[in-house]
Amino acid sequence: MDKIKSYFVFNSSQRNGILFLLLLVSGFAVINNYIDFTTENLLDTNSKEVVAVQKELDSIRTLLIESNQPKIHPFNPNFITDFKGYKLGMSSEEIDRLLDYRKQNKWINSKEDFKKVTKVSDSFLDQISSYFKFPDWISNPKPKYSDWRKGFKEKTFDQKIDLNSATQLELKKVNGIGEALSKRIIDYRDKLGGFTNDIQLYEVYGLDYQLTDKVRNDFTVKTPKEIIKMNLNKISASDIATVPGISFELAKRIWEFRILNERIVDFIELKKIEGLTERKLQGIQLYLKLE
Repeated sequence: MDKIKSYFVFNSSQRNGILFLLLLVSGFAVINNYIDFTTENLLDTNSKEVVAVQKELDSIRTLLIESNQPKIHPFNPNFITDFKGYKLGMSSEEIDRLLDYRKQNKWINSKEDFKKVTKVSDSFLDQISSYFKFPDWISNPKPKYSDWRKGFKEKTFDQKIDLNSATQLELKKVNGIGEALSKRIIDYRDKLGGFTNDIQLYEVYGLDYQLTDKVRNDFTVKTPKEIIKMNLNKISASDIATVPGISFELAKRIWEFRILNERIVDFIELKKIEGLTERKLQGIQLYLKLE
C-alpha cells in the first residue's frame, strides 16, 4: 500500500509541471470550441470564368484525342485487305464478301457497288465513302467523240501510206492537220527512231483522238521499228519511265502497284492505276512484257 501511495507523491517541480499541462489542455479545448478552423473555398467552380476555362480545356483534350486517332487517307476500295478493312471498322463478313467478289476479277466502281457487295450499313458507308478514290478513267470518263467516219470509206492496208516514210506534205493533206501538227508527227517519229504501231500517234502533243483517227485512215505503220521488250515484273521505276508517254510519277505508281501485288499476270490489272489511260496501257505493251 505504501508502494502505491508513493506514486501520488509529487515534489514542487512536478506539481508545477502538472498544473501547466492542465492549463495547456484546457486552453486548446477552449480555442477548439470558439474558433472555426475550416478553410473557405476561394475558387467558385460555377463562375463564368471557371466554366469558360474548363470548356477550353475540354476542347484541347478532345483535339488531342482526335489527333492520336489513325488518319484515313484516300484509297481505292478494290484493294482493301483484311488488315485495312479491320482498321476501317469493317466486320470479317463484310471483308470476306469484298475479297470473294474481287477474286472473281470484278471491280468496285462506285460507293453503291461497295454497299451492294459488302452490305455495310448506310452510316458506315457515309463515314468512309468520302475517302474512296477510283481511277480517273472511272471518275472522269472522256466524252465520246462524234463518228467522223460517216461518209468516209475505210482504206485498206495497201491503200494507206507507210507512217514511217510519210512526208510532212503528205500528212498536211489530212483535213485538220496543218503545218504545226504535221511537223510534230515527224518530230515525234524521229524521237522514237520510227513508229512501231499506229497507236503511238496518240502520244503526239496536240493531236486529239479525232485527228489521230483521221491520220490513221490514210497512214499506217508498214515498216515497224523493232523493240526489245522489258519484263515488267523485274524492272525498276526508272526503266518503266523510259517508255514514251510515261512520266516518272506514273512509272513509280506502276512499279509500286507491281510490288504491292508481287507480280503482274495480265496487263489489264494495270487499269486500276490512276493516270494510266487505255491508250497509255496499249502503248506500254509495245515496250513491256510479262514473264
